[in-house]
Amino acid sequence: MHYDPSSRARLNLHDLPRFTEATLFHRVARVLCAAECLPRRELFESWEVARRARRRLRGTRVVDLACGHGLIAHLMMLLDPAIELAVAADRRLPPSAGKVAAALAERWPRLQGRVSLVESPIAEVQVRASDIVVSCHACGPLTDRVLDSALGAMAPVAVLPCCQASASGDAGGLDGWLDNALAIDVTRAARLRAHGYRVHTQHIPLAMTAKNRLLLGEPPP
Repeated sequence: MHYDPSSRARLNLHDLPRFTEATLFHRVARVLCAAECLPRRELFESWEVARRARRRLRGTRVVDLACGHGLIAHLMMLLDPAIELAVAADRRLPPSAGKVAAALAERWPRLQGRVSLVESPIAEVQVRASDIVVSCHACGPLTDRVLDSALGAMAPVAVLPCCQASASGDAGGLDGWLDNALAIDVTRAARLRAHGYRVHTQHIPLAMTAKNRLLLGEPPP
């Protein structure tokens, strides 16, 4: 039977036979299957963003904005021992965010007390130059606010935008050549470059989401 990584269905114990390998991804997936509270797509999307960000970006704290369950924050800490702390912030956290954090910390005690779940608007979360700012599917202009936070501190940043809205997104005058959503994301990349960032553009697998353009920025030294 086809297993759809874009499904919004919650991972549960019936999914466990899908994750039998010794890889970190499968070990995390087994913990989340047992927790039975995380949408399947959030696991796959968060993993793709976290592992790609870890390859390019360096810092001692990860700041996961518009974080949902805060899974990227946890994954970044598991993938990169140099990351000492994490903040996962959203205006309203899902009720099960704490359950996800507790399940992961029980399996990996290094996470215990090092990941802060915060209910807060993006603009009120303090960002430092030594942070790595990440965000997965911050809807519409929220992605631009994530970039604002990163640029304000000249911190490394990785965003997977979604719901680009023509009414509020800056298409940079490119929407005569490009579809509006792509024009908005190209303009975001150009904005990072204008601030001296080294820009990397990638795609996560389309099977996980149609909104699959990943934008990564490394600040100037």
